[in-house]
Amino acid sequence: MQIIPGQIKTAQLHNYLQGAIAPRPICFASTVDKNGNPNLSPFSFFNLFGSNPPTLIFSPSRRVRDNTTKHTLENVLETMEVVINVVNYAMVQQASLASCEYPKGVNEFEKAGFTPQPSEKVKPFRVKESPVQFECIVREVRPQGTEGGAGNLIICEPVLIHINDAILNENGAIDPHKIDLVARMGGDYYCRASGAAVFEVAKPLTELGIGIDALPSAIRQSNILTGNNLGQLANVQQQPTVDPAFDDDHLKNIIQYYSITPDEMEKELHRHAQRLLEQGRVQDAWQVLLAGTI
Repeated sequence: MQIIPGQIKTAQLHNYLQGAIAPRPICFASTVDKNGNPNLSPFSFFNLFGSNPPTLIFSPSRRVRDNTTKHTLENVLETMEVVINVVNYAMVQQASLASCEYPKGVNEFEKAGFTPQPSEKVKPFRVKESPVQFECIVREVRPQGTEGGAGNLIICEPVLIHINDAILNENGAIDPHKIDLVARMGGDYYCRASGAAVFEVAKPLTELGIGIDALPSAIRQSNILTGNNLGQLANVQQQPTVDPAFDDDHLKNIIQYYSITPDEMEKELHRHAQRLLEQGRVQDAWQVLLAGTI
């Protein structure tokens, strides 16, 4: 399938974009109008864009069906302040309820059953149930168009951040399993960022990985190892050499059993290395693969 924006209906394009660009973090935006009336609404067009100064951007788009704007945008333009509350699994159903298009003046805190807490540096209330709350001043509102579906980039600078101590690990950092965030997918789908859904990928920093192009051809052209496996192997700073002290009973069994069928032995070595890579044991996987070259 190929799509040229502008040649399909905006609602269709909107659905494809939301399905493909996901998961998206949720900005649960608390605002007040110029008279102090509160509003609370979630937005998934949202992310972090800098840390010095800290910069958060979310976008209350113009409604596709009738080209109207949302109360959040109207309130921000009146006060240039917002509290961005993050959404975790324990509050996702209530946050979804707050997305109902209640008439102006209806208090979504009450409708969705959330507890408003006074902020210290801005006028909008914080959501007590949210594990992290950002009190923000709005630096700029940048409209992206005037038709239905057009975004309005609300560029925010946090001036005070509230973090629930219960979501911190022993080092004082946010624990992904404790914060238990949720994110938006396409349609009615969400995803939960905790448990088995959370995994680690070693990040290359100042040291350069050797790259997949530098892997031995027998490894690079493997029918067993996946692209992810090759990426792990290629993220070492130099290709390992055979370690005579490496001891692995399964490796010994493979070499003993398949010694007369080299092609089958290579496949078994690659399968064993793959299992080790899935456990994050990159150096051990290298030793298994190098055994096939001896």
